[in-house]
Amino acid sequence: MAFTALGALFALLLVAGFTLNRSATHPVADTTPPTLQVAPVNPVGSYRDSVVVRGTAVDAVRIAIGSQEVVPAADGAFELTVPWAPAFEVVAVDAAGNRASSIAVTAIALPRMRAVHVTALAWSHEGLRESILDLAREGRIDTVQLDIKDEDGVVGYDSQVPLARESGAATTIYDARAALGQLHDMGLQVVGRIVAFRDPTLADWAWHHGRPDWVVRSPSGRPYSSHYGAIAFTNFAEPAVRQYNIDLAVEAAQLGFDGVMYDYVRRPDGSLTSMNFPGLTTTPGNAIAAFLAQSRYPVHAAGAHVSAAVYGIASTRPDEIAQDIPLMARSVDFVAPMIYPSHWGPGEYGVADPNRQPYDIVLRSLRDFTAATAGTGAEVAPWLQDFSLGVTYGDAELRAQIDATRDAGIDSFFLWNAATRYHAGGLQPA
Repeated sequence: MAFTALGALFALLLVAGFTLNRSATHPVADTTPPTLQVAPVNPVGSYRDSVVVRGTAVDAVRIAIGSQEVVPAADGAFELTVPWAPAFEVVAVDAAGNRASSIAVTAIALPRMRAVHVTALAWSHEGLRESILDLAREGRIDTVQLDIKDEDGVVGYDSQVPLARESGAATTIYDARAALGQLHDMGLQVVGRIVAFRDPTLADWAWHHGRPDWVVRSPSGRPYSSHYGAIAFTNFAEPAVRQYNIDLAVEAAQLGFDGVMYDYVRRPDGSLTSMNFPGLTTTPGNAIAAFLAQSRYPVHAAGAHVSAAVYGIASTRPDEIAQDIPLMARSVDFVAPMIYPSHWGPGEYGVADPNRQPYDIVLRSLRDFTAATAGTGAEVAPWLQDFSLGVTYGDAELRAQIDATRDAGIDSFFLWNAATRYHAGGLQPA
């Protein structure tokens, strides 16, 4: 009886000893991840700017964003500076290898732009160039819109994009790096304009080099003819055409253009029954918006913001030229409606004579575009009229449009004059 009790006690001690020894040899694993908190990222002023990511990671031994790492302070505070991207995954790791992660979303404080349109040929002309630079010296403008690819499909500088060279589009009208250097040294922003799908140079080259699907066609299979010419429009549904325009935009951003504006980012005007887009599998409006979505990240990553010039009527008639404003606005930084008073018919927006009532028509149409872009993240920066068509326009008419833009709550605008001659008196110094 006593022996049995002692044996049982000895067995219990052995088990207890074994358990204690096992606990000492094999401690319970640490599976608790660090406590990670990432602060909201402060907006940057350009896609070229680095982004500073801050936060705290209690118990972490390192913080990583991609291949960049930092050791947090004793209280867990950390700061990492990384090149711009739309968002970052922030990863905190502790000594045991446990990980915690959080997504940091970036924000951009888009610049104000008081801009004038300048063609490649105008920039190469000393007199016209100096008249533009005088506007800048007087503080009347802060941005120059300089053409990259114009309505003829001509690229104004010696582009290295292979298709620009193969098709004969690249020229040496101006030196892009020299122009950008001069304008940036004056503190100006530069927006490069790319006339996207109206491109007689590429269309003609493609048609005669065995690429007919690159061209908008008529029902008979011939190139679509319009008042722009016998063969003027490339096919926005063709991947190679889309990529060509994106390649030009990326190259421009890498050269130093602060922004890229796509113009003629639309189908030809006219009845849809009179034109054919080889390879189109959706509506023209969806395809145009998809092109902008495809373009957005590559251009941003190269350092430039993106804008799209659109028809003034597109906010109410999106199918007329395939410009769905709410859909397009999701993929650009700026929507730039061409709301020239001379282009509106009598009675539009309740304005009896828009060409003689520039303030009224600009204000009312901009309110419509503001509503159409609400919640998309895009800002509105209209094209205003500084030319005469039917009514003589001067300082007062230009000033009226700028006042209407301001009263619509918008502080950016572009002025259009095909001859690159502007009314300085309508532009008050900042």
